[in-house]
Amino acid sequence: MARRALITGITGQDGSYLAEHLLDQGYEVWGLARGQANPRVSRMRKLLSDVQVVRGDLLDQGSLISAVERVRPDEVYNLGAISFVPMSWEQAELTAEVTGMGVLRMLEAIRVCSGVSRGAAAPSGQIRFYQASSSEMFGQVTETPQNERTAFHPRSPYGVAKAYGHFLTQNYRESYGMYAVSGILFNHESPRRGAEFVTRKVSLAVARIKLGMATELRLGNLEARRDWGYAGDYVKAMHLMLQADVPEDYVIGTGHMKSVRELAEAAFDAVGLDWEQYVVTDQKLHRPAEVDLLCADPKKARTQLGWEPRVSFDELVAMMVESDLRLLADGGDPDQDSSWP
Repeated sequence: MARRALITGITGQDGSYLAEHLLDQGYEVWGLARGQANPRVSRMRKLLSDVQVVRGDLLDQGSLISAVERVRPDEVYNLGAISFVPMSWEQAELTAEVTGMGVLRMLEAIRVCSGVSRGAAAPSGQIRFYQASSSEMFGQVTETPQNERTAFHPRSPYGVAKAYGHFLTQNYRESYGMYAVSGILFNHESPRRGAEFVTRKVSLAVARIKLGMATELRLGNLEARRDWGYAGDYVKAMHLMLQADVPEDYVIGTGHMKSVRELAEAAFDAVGLDWEQYVVTDQKLHRPAEVDLLCADPKKARTQLGWEPRVSFDELVAMMVESDLRLLADGGDPDQDSSWP
């Protein structure tokens, strides 16, 4: 009988790549979707026709219990969140409810449906839980690169909410004996990235400029440095974490930093243009509290899981620019998620 996986955030970048990977592994895949007429579900169905949908909302405890009872998953991947960092300042309370408290509600749903109680032995064949933690938890870093023991100092409501979910996952593992792990993923991108994120903002702008549809790209802090990788590589690490004998948390990244300036340069290089002729810095695009640099130390994932990234930074940027060139040339609308295959 095929193993069953339930994915929250199924309609997002990571959810789609993870669903594809699990389907390739022979899983029966279910996606949690909110609302009766969610346009993202129809988009997801075009790409992932074999994914089944169950209704549920990270804001509603009862709906999560019902979803887990219906699906009876072997594995739950909690990818659902308000994940755009700048928005977390504008909607801080909602970010806390979805990105933070949503983790608690899903852990409780699993605990209740599994009949787990504190002090009792965890049942055999228990549901395994993956929490999507984030490098934004490190924030104002205390050391570089960052590993599983690096202290957290988040610099946004999003980072704070992710830290709450991370510690909750750890707490349920230690208090109830649940198989619950967190993947501390550094920035990971793809052609399916939302248009509001800086990597996609850059690739779309470069495509528009190349096609004569725009003349400039406005960016904030060009010196901010991140560890950027390919989302399709990173979802494989998520799956590997839930196959390990012992539940542990892992840092996932490339171990290499690139600045926003280098991102812009690579994107314009992909179409044979000089980035300095088109990029304009805009102070209004700076964060209230900036995270200057993030760089992963993925040694534990490499040695214990056998995981390594396959797609390089330059390959990733070129992939995104080429995808957006095709999208815009075909008359697609990035704001309507037309970039998805």
